[in-house]
Amino acid sequence: MTAEEIPEYPEYAERVLDVADLIPPGRVMTYGDVAEWLGDGGPRQVGRAMALYGGAVPWWRVVRSDGRLLPGHELRALDHYREEGTPLRQTGNRAEGHLPRLDMRRARWDGSPAAPPEDSAGTGDGAGTEDRTP
Repeated sequence: MTAEEIPEYPEYAERVLDVADLIPPGRVMTYGDVAEWLGDGGPRQVGRAMALYGGAVPWWRVVRSDGRLLPGHELRALDHYREEGTPLRQTGNRAEGHLPRLDMRRARWDGSPAAPPEDSAGTGDGAGTEDRTP
């Protein structure tokens, strides 16, 4: 890929994507966590940047604060979470779609140096990270 073919991201989106790249496998940050980390914007601005440009990074690691999986991408995200050993909580059979939720208490990353999530089977080898090339 030549320099002319590499897309330019708006500055804020580039910063959001940089944070998403830092989140270790098996861990997550909420949209609000990312905004707080940046000291700029809020959850909606982070969500917008991820919606428009997040396909170039491990998008499944930037999540809703309630632990519900991203609507429309639940099964793809769930595959990534299982592969990385991200802590999940099973939901009751009356829950919509019977999909698990993220166990936010155990999966949430605070930005400290990478450590595997509590009681996780994650490998911590970086598997699942993607090149930012669209």
